Amino acid sequence: MSVASTDIQKLAVDTIRTLSMDAVQTANSGHPGTPMALAPIAYQLFNHEMNYDPSQPHWPGRDRFVLSCGHASMLLYSTLYLAGVKAVDDAGNPTDKLSITLEDIKNFRQIGSVCAGHPEYAEAAGIETTTGPLGAGVSNSVGMAMAEKWLAANYNTDDLTLFDYNVYALCSDGDMMEGIACEAASIAGHLQLDNLCWLYDDNNITIEGDTDLAFSEDMATKFKGLGWNVVTVTDANDREAVSKAVANFHACTDKPTLIIVKSIIGYGAPHKQNTHGAHGAPLGWDEIALAKEAYGLPADKKFYVPDGVIEHFADNLGKRGSEAFAKWSEVWSKYQSAHPAKAAELKSVFAGELPQGWDQDIPVFDACEKGDATRNSGGKVLNAIAKNVPFMIGGSADLAPSNKSDLKFDGAGDFLTNHYGGRNLHFGIREHAMAGITNGLSLTGLKSYCATFFVFTDYMRGAMRLASIMHQPVIYILTHDSIGVGEDGPTHQPVEHLTACRSIPGLYVFRPGDANEVSECYRAAMGLTTHPSAFVLSRQNMPTLDRTKYNAASGCAKGGYVLQDCDGTPDVILMGSGSELCMCVEAADTLTAEGKKVRIVSMPCMDLFADQSQAYRDEVLPPSVTNRVAIEAGIRMSWDRWIGSNGKFVGMSGFGASGPFDQVYAHFGINAEAVAKAAKA
Repeated sequence: MSVASTDIQKLAVDTIRTLSMDAVQTANSGHPGTPMALAPIAYQLFNHEMNYDPSQPHWPGRDRFVLSCGHASMLLYSTLYLAGVKAVDDAGNPTDKLSITLEDIKNFRQIGSVCAGHPEYAEAAGIETTTGPLGAGVSNSVGMAMAEKWLAANYNTDDLTLFDYNVYALCSDGDMMEGIACEAASIAGHLQLDNLCWLYDDNNITIEGDTDLAFSEDMATKFKGLGWNVVTVTDANDREAVSKAVANFHACTDKPTLIIVKSIIGYGAPHKQNTHGAHGAPLGWDEIALAKEAYGLPADKKFYVPDGVIEHFADNLGKRGSEAFAKWSEVWSKYQSAHPAKAAELKSVFAGELPQGWDQDIPVFDACEKGDATRNSGGKVLNAIAKNVPFMIGGSADLAPSNKSDLKFDGAGDFLTNHYGGRNLHFGIREHAMAGITNGLSLTGLKSYCATFFVFTDYMRGAMRLASIMHQPVIYILTHDSIGVGEDGPTHQPVEHLTACRSIPGLYVFRPGDANEVSECYRAAMGLTTHPSAFVLSRQNMPTLDRTKYNAASGCAKGGYVLQDCDGTPDVILMGSGSELCMCVEAADTLTAEGKKVRIVSMPCMDLFADQSQAYRDEVLPPSVTNRVAIEAGIRMSWDRWIGSNGKFVGMSGFGASGPFDQVYAHFGINAEAVAKAAKA
């Protein structure tokens, strides 16, 4: 078959395939089989189905496409290149350059190319989320669909519709096997998110071989049981069938849709009956040449884009998207005139900024010896902030009464099935999907948070890490800190989790030591527009310190600060965070009465403290003072940098125990007496 006589639609599909094959082979790394098999799906969605303007890739009204099977990244890169998606500048405004160039594709999986091994958010416009770990993308897509429902409920009017977009996620057997996908699908089905469509590549192949080695689920029956509309396309190459399946999705108004697409991995490769290699390894140039001949394309040309293919995308997706964007812009212009207050809120959402006055009601707490649990003060501060950030939305994994994470002010409301305007989300007992969904909400511009017991970050870490990689300012509210959980015992007492969370680059972990530190830590965290933050809060009470006696909690803005000082050079520096800070205070009183010169340093956020200048850090922790004691009801690891090789640590070296929390603390010797003893050792 000559190129000249090839149907332009088939030619466009085959160009996606050959660009993907050539890129993987040139890199000698990657997965060519899935891009080859799913090229018709990507082509059909972008060029004929999606409401998307390549010249406006950040348009708020656009349909979202998530490649959840991120190993097939060349499918996305090839499509974005042929579609002519524009690059954006640092402010997010489109430029006249391409988001992904042919040169980028030629440098697939190489340092400096935006075409990374798996799609990386913000590396190139058109990549809606980072999809490395399987299952992450589909969970994000649920958050994106929920965000659209929330935005529509709160901002659309009877005559002005700004939000009515759909979210498409392309996923694989690998995505579907991950537990997070089932959690996310369960939430989506319960909420009847009819704006969500997953396209499942049912190709019966994983890296080890046929899926029947370990996977025999009836996905259609499973998803119907989860409350989904299910459609099957028996051949991925049947673009008309794909179009009809998408029409079925549009026609369904009370369920999310799963389109099960039967494909042959490595479609078009001469030896496709042996497809395992096509899944996870380059094909080899000889095999690629034969495949190109089968497609009717020149066997000897690499990165070949036939005449007419780019124009074909421009005539369909480009023209359709430009018209849709123009109509939306007209509505947005009218909206700004008719609803200026609401429009101002949306401008903050679109720009990723906080509204003026967001912090005006952050409380100042009176000194109190009995004090309060920081989960309680945290709930008060969260509500004080959220009522002034109208697009702050979040919830808990079935623990809102314990996490104190529910929004209680007038108008907060609940986000429920067919009642999508509320700001309190209910995730059920699905911590992993909760964190993935919260990322999807944040990627849409909402100020999202989620909450659970601190120990369950074990289930959330994948999504928390991705939030940091994507620079999303998600807030994690993590209560029931450490051995203070008490009677629930070792399984529920997070002793290593502080260090584990602190070890995630870019995740700012806050462990405030009293109610006013909670306020100031929230103030600092809300200012972190490119980092997620985690609030580690206590179940048990701790004193609210008298700030006429101790330094102001505003020192939390620098992560660590001198809480109380002595005259001259200290004999010892006592350091603590969270529920053990008061033990430093008590130990300091004992040591001072014995004639010691004591400095107390509160360290609510090591990450922020590490960001400060060397001069400030040395001012707080003078290098000449090597007698340092830290106390924290967790493991030592993250404290070594601050206490030094001669420093002493009072804390945990193993797992906890079941009993009343005060007795558990006594059992492990975590108290003021131990701090004073270590200071004198």
